[in-house]
Amino acid sequence: MAETTTAPRRPARRLGDRARENIAGWLFVAPVVVILTLFMLLPILMALWVSLTDWNGQGSPFRAQVPFVGVDNYTELFTQDNLTRLNFMTSLRNNFYYVLIVVPAQTILALGLALVVNRRLLRGKTFFRTAFFFPSVTSSVAISVLFLFIFSNSGAVNQLLAFVGVDGPPWFSDARGVLHLLLGSVGLVDPEAPPAALTGGGPFGLSWWDWLSGPSVAMCTIIILVVWTTSGTFMLMFLAALQDIPVTLEEASKLDGATSRQRLRYVTLPMLKPTLFLVLTLGLIATWQVFDQVYVMSQGKPAKTTLTPAFLSYQTAFKELDYGSGAAISFVLFVLIVVLAAFQRWVMRDRDAGGGGTARRPAPHPASSPASSPASSPASSQRRA
Repeated sequence: MAETTTAPRRPARRLGDRARENIAGWLFVAPVVVILTLFMLLPILMALWVSLTDWNGQGSPFRAQVPFVGVDNYTELFTQDNLTRLNFMTSLRNNFYYVLIVVPAQTILALGLALVVNRRLLRGKTFFRTAFFFPSVTSSVAISVLFLFIFSNSGAVNQLLAFVGVDGPPWFSDARGVLHLLLGSVGLVDPEAPPAALTGGGPFGLSWWDWLSGPSVAMCTIIILVVWTTSGTFMLMFLAALQDIPVTLEEASKLDGATSRQRLRYVTLPMLKPTLFLVLTLGLIATWQVFDQVYVMSQGKPAKTTLTPAFLSYQTAFKELDYGSGAAISFVLFVLIVVLAAFQRWVMRDRDAGGGGTARRPAPHPASSPASSPASSPASSQRRA
């Protein structure tokens, strides 16, 4: 009779080793989980409950005497025609133009600075890197106070403008929209008497003329401040990514006859795509949460043209003692940031990574053209010879 062979059994102790490893892993992360639960998750859940109540800050928000209003605090922000909706929509308009200018400006400036300080032939790289990064590590409150003096009526900016014959505006008290000023300067509309079609009505309690105002002159000073202070941090991110690009790619593109502009477009920028997504995401989140500069420099003035949702949430909760509406504003802002970040991720996704639909053909690289291929270049023929 033929003997039957049985497969060797796995030792039973391996399952025990894995269980011990899992227990050890949970023990290592348990302190962080407990800290995040107590100081992040639990306060978020408490704030969510407050947004569903009419709590005035007196006593505990979990008392039975606190009125429960459900989603009334949220619907008041979008549907009810009152001052609360007017302030919220005004803050969204201001923050929208703020994000629209700050995020591209700081990204382009940071990338440009990173390309400059990454040059091999640049002398004094350490000095320039430190100089560009220094505003990012300085207190935002201190820099905001400094900008109050620089952009005052008799400050350095207006004195420089007067030196070239330009009468500088009162920066922090000028509520005029930049787009209104531009349209008035070219003679399309009169900012003092706008068309009735634009002032007659509009969505969410604001007229179309208000939505198309652009950032105010006062908001432009905050924009300049933020772009100057944040570009240094993003410069370091781009610089680290640039130094991770293999030198062989740049050398190969040079041998193939690619110009510096072509190398930037077809070699450098595609390699920087993950870092670019990170910078845009961080910039998007930070710009929608802007608070300290507004608190120090303007308090939402003049005429609420520097009011932002984050500052409005603070003002509603801690100044007007309407903690329910203040918490509701913060959660609406949270949802808005998540949606915009997800949309940005969808826009910057890799089109060639499978999924539904057909993959797009990548743009032709300058190195892949027949005229510049190594097989047809004189240098390659000499190397083969």
